[in-house]
Amino acid sequence: MIVDVAIIGSGPAGIQAAIHSARKKAKTVIIGKKANSALANAHVENYFGIEGTAHGSDLLRIGLEQARSFGCEIIEQNVLAAHENNGSFIISTESGKEITARSIVLATGIQRMKLNIPGEKEFLGKGVSYCASCDCNFFKGVPIAVIGNESEAAISATLMTQYASKVYWITDNTDADPTLITKAKDAGAEIVASFPSKIEGIKDVTSVVLKDRREITVNGVFIELGGRSSVDLAIDLGLMPEMDDTILVDRSCETSVKGIYACGDLTGKPWQIAKAVGQGAIAGENAANYSKVVK
Repeated sequence: MIVDVAIIGSGPAGIQAAIHSARKKAKTVIIGKKANSALANAHVENYFGIEGTAHGSDLLRIGLEQARSFGCEIIEQNVLAAHENNGSFIISTESGKEITARSIVLATGIQRMKLNIPGEKEFLGKGVSYCASCDCNFFKGVPIAVIGNESEAAISATLMTQYASKVYWITDNTDADPTLITKAKDAGAEIVASFPSKIEGIKDVTSVVLKDRREITVNGVFIELGGRSSVDLAIDLGLMPEMDDTILVDRSCETSVKGIYACGDLTGKPWQIAKAVGQGAIAGENAANYSKVVK
């Protein structure tokens, strides 16, 4: 699939970028699951034009329909990889679909999703990690658990079989692509059909307690909820995130890599819909203009 503009992320910034890009008659695609947006389970009451309180999921649904009405295609899958190739950008999704784009808008948000269970915060850096590819070397020869239902959990479980003595993939509703699930199983990961209620330890992690009251002895817990993180994708594309994982952009929302734009929470505070939508409009329009120049 070849497009002018590929937008990674289907939150308010990405959707507004898609609307502006598609209205400029650029062939546009949004890649991402709206359920992964921070807005999906939020209520909004301080945004222009909204009377009372609106539910975030309704705003996302309406926004995606607006983007579609202008000709934008929507692919509700997680992105696994992205890289530059001879002036274009190649994006791969969890189903194996490949998209070639002349320009990219990164609108993935920034915050890693958390479990919000006892022990998660207390043992962060003491066995709890949100990035298997970052911390895999610290868990050689010990049992670990990967927690999550989607593509990133499947990929991390497969990766950790190369380091850990035993890998438990804990998932209560597997939503990863079947190919990724098969790879994880074939690599030796054991799928545990449940979800954690707490993480236990003394100085470091010693076990995960599941909602069905089973307890699994592990020395590491990798919390991998949703798709590939914004930091990982940025690095794939040749960008260097700031210390707080944000991406620097100029007034046109372009990054340090020509043809790559970023908007929304990924560019830093304030983390507000108004800022996300404003930057999305700027990024989408400029990405569309850039794609026409490089044709």
